[in-house]
Amino acid sequence: MSPSRDTQNAISNQFGDLNLSITGLGTEYPPHQLDPACLNTLVSRHYPNSPAMDKILMINQYTGIDSRSAIGTVDHPLANMDRAPTIAELCNVFLKDGVALAVTAARKALHEAQLSPLDITHVVSTTCTNSANPGFDHYVCKQLGMTQPVEKVLLHGIGCSGGLASLRTAANLALGSSFRGRKARVLVVALEISSLLVRSELDSVNELQQTRIGVTLFSDCASALVLSNNVGAKGAEPVYELLGWDHRIIPDTEEDLGFDVDPLGWKVVLSPRVPKLAGSVVAPTFNDLLSTLPNLPPDYQNAADFDWALHPGGATILSGVEKAMNISAEHMRASYDTYINHGNSSSATIISVMDRLRQKDMDELAPGGKVKDFIVGCAFGPGIAIEMCMLKRNMNHAKRTLVTTGDVTPPETESEGSRSDGEGEDLETEVKDLKAQGEELGEKLNAVHPEIPEQGDSLSEALNGVELD
Repeated sequence: MSPSRDTQNAISNQFGDLNLSITGLGTEYPPHQLDPACLNTLVSRHYPNSPAMDKILMINQYTGIDSRSAIGTVDHPLANMDRAPTIAELCNVFLKDGVALAVTAARKALHEAQLSPLDITHVVSTTCTNSANPGFDHYVCKQLGMTQPVEKVLLHGIGCSGGLASLRTAANLALGSSFRGRKARVLVVALEISSLLVRSELDSVNELQQTRIGVTLFSDCASALVLSNNVGAKGAEPVYELLGWDHRIIPDTEEDLGFDVDPLGWKVVLSPRVPKLAGSVVAPTFNDLLSTLPNLPPDYQNAADFDWALHPGGATILSGVEKAMNISAEHMRASYDTYINHGNSSSATIISVMDRLRQKDMDELAPGGKVKDFIVGCAFGPGIAIEMCMLKRNMNHAKRTLVTTGDVTPPETESEGSRSDGEGEDLETEVKDLKAQGEELGEKLNAVHPEIPEQGDSLSEALNGVELD
């Protein structure tokens, strides 16, 4: 009796031994940190009081983010002109200071992978905060000294899911090389400079009375990794093995999450439906991914059996996935840690989370004190798209750290996003939601950071102190 079509499809859709390894990771945050008070400072300098602005400043206090990484301080010249910077001015800073970050992140990843830039065969890059031609990847390769023929791909229009989408693209390129019997050493680079979009967003808050919360969440970062198909000369041992992935788009959600081009940069679009939509698609994606990986150990069957590297788009994304998958903050400890200390750096964040997760202090916060061998990577982007992958961690890997000196950017040259219609829930409902989210986030911060138990309590108390009448 021949197998059924469904059985044949299931077999053909299963991942075998891909022999793909992440052999190096690098994260480079800029040297400056913006605490919540910095937004208040900018607003007081450039904008009058208004109901919408007051609302943004209130929300800014309750995100759970202690600091957001940025290429400049609150006194950066482009953030303090008599107008918002133009897209051309933003591009100049991106190609100067941003590319410097990306080059440093790439050098870190190459160092750990024990490779020279001349060993790289492919480069896959992504950004949603620049659209220059040639793309920023051209300048990264040039500054790294890549003179050999390199196949380059620059991905755009995929927002916060860009890091994992780039990894998926790199994996398919590497498998194509494996099929041809050729080695592949793929450099993946994600770069976002979001901090200087603040004036454009605040203009919309001021002039149109829109609730644009991207100014409270987004930050700057470059991250990189090296993916090897292990064909050819033996290289560094893997940090992670890439076992498989899944990608899908929730139908008819393109108006819910986006990043629209504007003469003054880009403007974030986020509908109130996003956290619920994101939470609803995680379980079926996870189950389908598991079905393609039949050789996982029997004790890795449920979401809580794995560690999770989730893109920290915002507090509601983190808490929503926790509820949907019945996992704890400890499962996503690196996601919370990154969110608290750096904010949301769009596509670059997920590689930063993967890098952070393998650090010793994160191991100490594992659920029940047990670090998981297998890790689920997950991120959401415009579409709404979900990217998910399965990684196997090499527990014996010893990190090789590239020591750098000095700032990589000149010191003074400096999801969740916003509702674009200026309407939506009234203030009372929104504050109540923030209170509930803040109480949950406070508990999670306590769990992930037991050495500072007062942090979560103070957040909940602050939320409870907001008067609704």
